[in-house]
Amino acid sequence: MSSKTLNNFLNENITDLKSKGLYNEIDPVQGPNGPKIQINGKELINLSSNNYLGLATDERLKKVAKEAVESHGVGAGAVRTINGTLDLHVELEKTIAAFKGTEAAISYQSGFNCNMAAISAVMDKNDAILSDELNHASIIDGCRLSRAKIIRFNHSDMDDLRQKAKEATESGQYNKIMVITDGVFSMDGDIAKLPEIVEIAEEFDLITYVDDAHGSGVTGKGAGTVKHFGLQDKVDFQMGTLSKAIGVIGGYVAGKQNLIDWLKVRSRPFLFSTAVSPADAIASTKAIEILMESTELHDRLWENGRYLKEGLKKLGFDIGNSETPITPCIIGEEKKAQAFSARLFEEGVYAKSIVFPTVPRGTGRVRNMPTAAHTKEMLDEAIAIYEKVGKEMGII
Repeated sequence: MSSKTLNNFLNENITDLKSKGLYNEIDPVQGPNGPKIQINGKELINLSSNNYLGLATDERLKKVAKEAVESHGVGAGAVRTINGTLDLHVELEKTIAAFKGTEAAISYQSGFNCNMAAISAVMDKNDAILSDELNHASIIDGCRLSRAKIIRFNHSDMDDLRQKAKEATESGQYNKIMVITDGVFSMDGDIAKLPEIVEIAEEFDLITYVDDAHGSGVTGKGAGTVKHFGLQDKVDFQMGTLSKAIGVIGGYVAGKQNLIDWLKVRSRPFLFSTAVSPADAIASTKAIEILMESTELHDRLWENGRYLKEGLKKLGFDIGNSETPITPCIIGEEKKAQAFSARLFEEGVYAKSIVFPTVPRGTGRVRNMPTAAHTKEMLDEAIAIYEKVGKEMGII
């Protein structure tokens, strides 16, 4: 018999979330996650995927993945430190380091795993972490796991960061101090002020950590936000994912050789979780090689991002201050954002609502992710649907 206490807890809290418009329904996709998707037999223009460059369905990646299944099997068979490190993982890490402009790199099973692994492998209870208030949940959890003192600074506020760095340093109570930020903030699409952050880090001898999950493949002609600012020699940790613009699954940290050596002996997801599959490793390598050879997909992504932004702004939607193709439509009230998303769905656009706790209360939104795979015709159709629903609901 299941626990009454647990049942009461679950039922009360699920009911509460539903009443506040904060309960997220999951919509299984039938088939590939491309520019158009099928959900419950309905075809929709897909504006909710992180598949920025369309690589998740790229024929070149599918080909090498199939070949890897034949040559290496479907699984790595062990954790990396026993005998789960295949030649394909070594090749992937070499390719990541070349892509990011660092001495070395280490790959993990997911971007979330990276932040859980890397922060706690270097920081401990005698340390402090200066963390941007809008940092991703995985950064927050990675910081908590380290048991370091977490000092939040106002979003991209360099005066606040400098003041808090000064206070932490002068207190003399911490062995090490790290400053950690997203490279691209995924809910608003703005870019971190990395040159200023690095300047403050140099002034106070802070360790620098940039989570570039939404920047890799997108900023810096594809090489990411750190390279966009030419700071690859000044940032200690460059973290990224292989599951967004790269189109596959996994994550990585790129940096100096001694950092990577340390993470290979001290980061727990690397030590205690089986490596990504051979197909995933080689497909990720192939994707990065494509990005290093040509900016064609990157350029198309940015062109589509500009086109969608202009169209929605002209209609009168609040699209915030995004500096990347991420295009939020900020509605405000949570239930209204969910209702707007539901009407878009009915009309043929899949644009998921994002509400608290992912974004602050009262800033409920529909977040649009145009990709390199969208055609102008698809975007025109989406903009027309936005106009219809926006006017109908009194949003514009």
